[in-house]
Parts: sequence; structure tokens; C-alpha cells
Amino acid sequence: MTSDLLVVGGGLVLTLDLSARKQDIVVQGGTIVDVVPTGAGPVDARRIDAADRAIIPGLVNAHVHGHGNLAKGLVEDRWPLELFLNALPGLSGHQTVQDKHLNGLLGAVEMVRKGCTTACDLFAEFPAPSLDGITAVAQAYADVGVRAVVAPMVADRTFYRAYPALLDQMPLDLRNEALSLVMGEGSLILDRIEAIASNWRFDRDRIRLGIAPSIPLHCSDAFLSRCGEIARQYGLVLHTHLAESKVQAVTGQGRYGVTLTAHLDRLGVIGPNFSAVHAIWLDDDDMRRLADRGASAVHAPGSNLRFGSGLAQIRQMMDHGVNVALATDAANTSDHLNMFEAMRFGVSVSTVLSADHRRWLGKADALGMATGGGARALGFEGQIGRIAPGYKADLVFLDLGHINYTPLGNLAHQVVFGENGAAVDSVMIDGLLVMDRGRMTTVDEAKLRREANAAAERLREANTPLRERSHRLQPAVAAFCRSFACRAYHVHRLACDPLPSSA
Repeated sequence: MTSDLLVVGGGLVLTLDLSARKQDIVVQGGTIVDVVPTGAGPVDARRIDAADRAIIPGLVNAHVHGHGNLAKGLVEDRWPLELFLNALPGLSGHQTVQDKHLNGLLGAVEMVRKGCTTACDLFAEFPAPSLDGITAVAQAYADVGVRAVVAPMVADRTFYRAYPALLDQMPLDLRNEALSLVMGEGSLILDRIEAIASNWRFDRDRIRLGIAPSIPLHCSDAFLSRCGEIARQYGLVLHTHLAESKVQAVTGQGRYGVTLTAHLDRLGVIGPNFSAVHAIWLDDDDMRRLADRGASAVHAPGSNLRFGSGLAQIRQMMDHGVNVALATDAANTSDHLNMFEAMRFGVSVSTVLSADHRRWLGKADALGMATGGGARALGFEGQIGRIAPGYKADLVFLDLGHINYTPLGNLAHQVVFGENGAAVDSVMIDGLLVMDRGRMTTVDEAKLRREANAAAERLREANTPLRERSHRLQPAVAAFCRSFACRAYHVHRLACDPLPSSA
């Protein structure tokens, strides 16, 4: 028997044309070397019997926030984005290095259990990223076996300082309280990121460093420009939240005299390594800029709906030639890390954006965003996202005996519209089974649950003063959000009319 040759035999394989055929997948050294009819694979290889399984490419979650995993269930309903940002310190504060590792483990395990094999994690540390923190998160993904881009979320302005109009309408005592929060020195933050990039100790085929200037308005121009320089010098993905809310879009237009996208383009930040999550309040010129520069947009429909941020025009972006990836966003914002739900939401939202059903997104669009689109956005194009020779053996096994596939009609259709993660039976990454017939092979889940529950309880207690501060500031932030809802902007991305100015 050839010791390093593996045959995944007889599974119902989702092919590139979205048909499904019984095939053998031949794997060597973690890479697919052949896909052949069942029984035609080498007979002297180690074999995994997949006769009762469907096999799809591992899904790519192109935007998560690992720091939110220990704060599940703490984000209130009826919060727009800015109220969440106001509350963020009280949700994710006081985390130890061990907590950051736990956060990474929790997210990685949840994603594996829901068919995701690769993720981009915008992990935040306040007031500045640390080598120990970034290493802890990267090590967590390595421990579970998930492929990841760890992109520290950085800025040189706090949420409050990014919006002078918010500070102006606060009473003096609240304004002083908001101003008491400070970020680390911008140049020192980026010095630290550059030092980490130049001494990255993880296997770059599995765990890569990225850089994530949080929200353009939260970053000075000099800070954004240097982020771009570091990304180019070290070959990093540069990832940001772009025009996620109307507050951001209107503020950006007023501050820069052009859209946020046009301003980033003017700074030279947008290029093939650039990806913009949400990308809701974009106009046609913004979309053309992204396409012309070879950049990517990341669609996060669950989070967009959760915060009422708006409806991203994904078909319009695709028409312009923008590569689009798909994401769940954080476990404490969209409340899950389920890419199957992201696919279903992504398709469903498109149906209210056009009366012409031919412009609705379909299963091919959803699967493309969740696999190849994500691979390109994260710099793994040509390596993951397909079941084909030369691609990594990142495979998800679905139990065909599960009720989700009883009866089995069109596999691709049922994966996008009917799967919820419950039928995920096994997951292979780089040719290794990180989950085998429902059991995680790389992590002691019982121990993880005990440690995560204890850490979450301790952090809720430790963050009580921070939550109390956010509650004091919340009425002013809420009024600020409502004031922007009635302001004019040249595109409209809500399914409702703007609030009247008297609201």
C-alpha cells in the first residue's frame, strides 16, 4: 500500500458544473491529484469509504471576528451597527491571552461543524494588537486544523472620535467619558504589525497574517496609507469594513468630498489584495473602482440584516466584474458562524432587489461566493474552493441519510436552500480528517466547553463597568443614528423610506 496516497471513495461529489457524480477523490500530501469514476482510483492506497456521503468543497468564511466568540448572546436586538460599536468594549474587554486562544478555538470548531474549512478572522485587541494575542489566535486555528487568515483589526481613532457630530451632541459629562477612551499610537501599532509580519512563524499555506484597518473613518489617512504599504511589502490581505452603514457613507462623503471607496482609491489602498466587507452603500463608480483594481467585496447578509445596515447590491457588483466572497460576520453579531445560512440569506435577499427574476442570485452564485470567491479574496485562489486536481483536499462530507437529503433531488440546490449544518458528518482539511463521523479529532470539545463557559462568566463580571459606561452613552448614540437615517445620500440601500427629519 502506498502510505501517503489516500482515496476518498464512492462519494457523491459536487462537480464544477454543480452536477453530482459518484467519484473517487485521490489525495496525496494533502492535495487532490485526481478525481476519477468510482472504482478507478489506485487500489494500493489507504481508503475512506464515502459511499453514503455527498462531498462538497470546504466553505470559505471571508469575514469573522474571533474576539466575539465568548460574547455570544450578549448583543441586544434592535441595535444598529453604531450601538453595537458603542457596546463593543463591554462585550470583549479584559481578555487574557488564554481567552484569546479560547475564542479562536470556539470559532474554529463551530465553523468546522458547519462545513467551513477556511476563515478570515479580524481579531481585535484594545487598545492595540499584541504579538502574544495574535499568536494565540493563530495557534488556535492551527490547533483545530482550520486554514485561516488572521488579520488584526487596527485603527488610530476610537469610534467616538471618528464621528465629531456624535461628540458635539453629547452633554459635556458624557463627551468627556467618551473621550476618555483612546487607541494606541498609530505608528506604534503598525510598527508592531510590521514586526510580526517579518517574523511570522506559522506555515503560510495554512495560517497567514493579514491587516485590517477597521473602518476607514476610524483611521487617519496616514494610517490607512501605511497599512497599504505594509500589505504590499509583506504580501498581506488588506481587509476593511467599507460603507457598511448610512452613517459611514454620509460622514465619509462630508469629510472627504467623495465616497469612502473613492477616497481609499485616492490613497492607493485598493488593489488585488484588498477586500471590503459589507460594501452596502456603494454607487456604480465605487463598484467600477473595485473591479478595475482587482479587489473583492465580501457579502455578509446575516449581519447586514441583523443591524439594519442595508441591502448590498451583489448582482450589480458582479455585473461590474467585482469578485464577491461570502461571510457570516461575528458569532456575536449575526449570532452564528454558519455559512450554509449565509448562502441561503445571500440568495434570498437578492429577490427583493429586482423585479426581474433573472437578476436574482441563485445556487451557483451562492456556492461560488462561498468557495472560489472567498479563496480569491483571501489570497488562496487556485489552491482551495474546488474539488479538482491541484487543489487542497479541503472537503466536507454530508450524510445522505439525513432528513435534509431525504429524498435527494438536486444536491447543489439542497446544499444552498436546505442545509443548516446538521448533515455535516466529516470534514477534511489538507487531507486530514479534523472531524470524523461527528467527532472532532483535534480538540477535546468537552474541555473546551468547560473552559469557555468559565471564561465567559468571568468576563461578563469583569466587563460590568464597561457595559455600564456604554449604557450611559447609548441614548446619545441612538439619537445620532436616527439623525443620519433622514439625511440625503445619492444611493438608497434600505427596504424602507428614509425617516422624516422630525423623527
